Amino acid sequence: MLAVNYTNLRENMKSYMDRVNDDYETLVVTRKDNRNVVMMSEESYNNLMENIYVMGSQANYDWLMESKKQLEKGMVSVHGLIEAESDE
Repeated sequence: MLAVNYTNLRENMKSYMDRVNDDYETLVVTRKDNRNVVMMSEESYNNLMENIYVMGSQANYDWLMESKKQLEKGMVSVHGLIEAESDE
């Protein structure tokens, strides 16, 4: 995680935004009166929101943990894809 004050961010905005996107960094912008702001890439934000949604349901969490156990034990099977028929 990076931290930068507002003035430094303003003077080097492109550089910091590139680091946030290219290096998957999270940037804390420090401001007066502890009114800090966090900057992250859209990809990281979307990933975070998806994880919050998935983990927000106990049923989803339990299902994921059970699937993980099965994968770790090698309880997997491979299936071929079924081709969808065209409407034409």
